[in-house]
Amino acid sequence: MEEPLALHPVKLYVYDLSKGMARRLSPLMLGKQLDGIWHTSIIVHKDEFFYGSEGISSCAPGGTLLGPPDSVVDLGNTEVTEEIFLEYLSSLGESMFRGESYNLFEHNCNTFSNEVAQFLTGRKIPSYITDLPAEVLATPFGQALRPLLDSIQIQPPGGNTFSRHNGQS
Repeated sequence: MEEPLALHPVKLYVYDLSKGMARRLSPLMLGKQLDGIWHTSIIVHKDEFFYGSEGISSCAPGGTLLGPPDSVVDLGNTEVTEEIFLEYLSSLGESMFRGESYNLFEHNCNTFSNEVAQFLTGRKIPSYITDLPAEVLATPFGQALRPLLDSIQIQPPGGNTFSRHNGQS
């Protein structure tokens, strides 16, 4: 008789990089209300995994200098083992999610979290997070700022860059 597969909880940590400033200033600057500038990460197998300009990184949950998340979304459970998950992350880090592929609007931490959430649970992360870049770029101010914003590289300090050879470095 086969042993049932263990279920591992999967969470999405959501951080507001603006620390509330987007909520206050976006109506004046963009002409529309934004509740935050979102950075997300995936929590699974007792670690926090995220993507930035240095590639895929990991740390203990809440272990970046961003501190505790502003909110936590329960994405469900996964049967994916830690070993398979780490192999998957290694392949992502060598292909789609290399550090040099990072782009603030089109290929960022939220793109990574969405991809990993779907792999682990079959569920996407909330659309208010993934739709934010398009919302900003749909405004005249967003279009004017795009050249500057395209040059920004975000890497939350405090994580360890993920590497295939030793799991986490």
